[in-house]
Amino acid sequence: MTVHIGAKPGQIAPTVLMPGDPYRAKWAAETFLDDAELVNEVRGMLGFTGTWRGHPVTIQGSGMGMPSLSIYANELISEYDVQTLIRIGSCGGMQPHVDIRDVIIAMTASTITSPSSGIFREVNYAPCADYALLSAAVKAAANKDAKTHVGGIYSSDVFYAERPDLDEQMVRHGILAVEMEAAELYTLAARHGRRALAVLTVSDHLQTGAALPSEERERSFGDMVEIALEAAFSS
Repeated sequence: MTVHIGAKPGQIAPTVLMPGDPYRAKWAAETFLDDAELVNEVRGMLGFTGTWRGHPVTIQGSGMGMPSLSIYANELISEYDVQTLIRIGSCGGMQPHVDIRDVIIAMTASTITSPSSGIFREVNYAPCADYALLSAAVKAAANKDAKTHVGGIYSSDVFYAERPDLDEQMVRHGILAVEMEAAELYTLAARHGRRALAVLTVSDHLQTGAALPSEERERSFGDMVEIALEAAFSS
């Protein structure tokens, strides 16, 4: 057990999917895992362990933003020896050719700052996905109906941003979407020699203003979860 995760030794699988929303973790576990068992509910951040096609999998909520994800990822790695961490979550589309419900597989994650920024000081570290996971996710996505994009995303440290000039530069440089966690996840995985990937569903669009109604979001997230699971166990 850790400060934030109440699971006992052996209750966390070597592969963990990390949605931000704890109730999305519950939905994904109930929908995709066999024999899912609640293994964490400290501070309401739900975690479940079960199996997918015979493989043990944990789905653990991470909260919103890089500081919150950093807590859970650090504890999963250092205390439970997790080897593969895949973020599954929503994102905001930034390019004209990206539509809501599209799936984005994040190759890189740019950011202004993260909990790890102080380590690098003057270096602009470039967080990137594990290539084997990335390649496997691209192959898995080819068998899905969802339109999929592979490329760079932006991990923001604020939700209510007021920097239209920054958004303009992100779009200009080909950033596909914005979210709030992947850059720190990729950095921690690199630091500890683990595998990480972010597979995201576009729930709204910064340019067009289009957005998925809340009741439709989970129905649209199934492809993302399946791609993450298939990538974890075919790479």
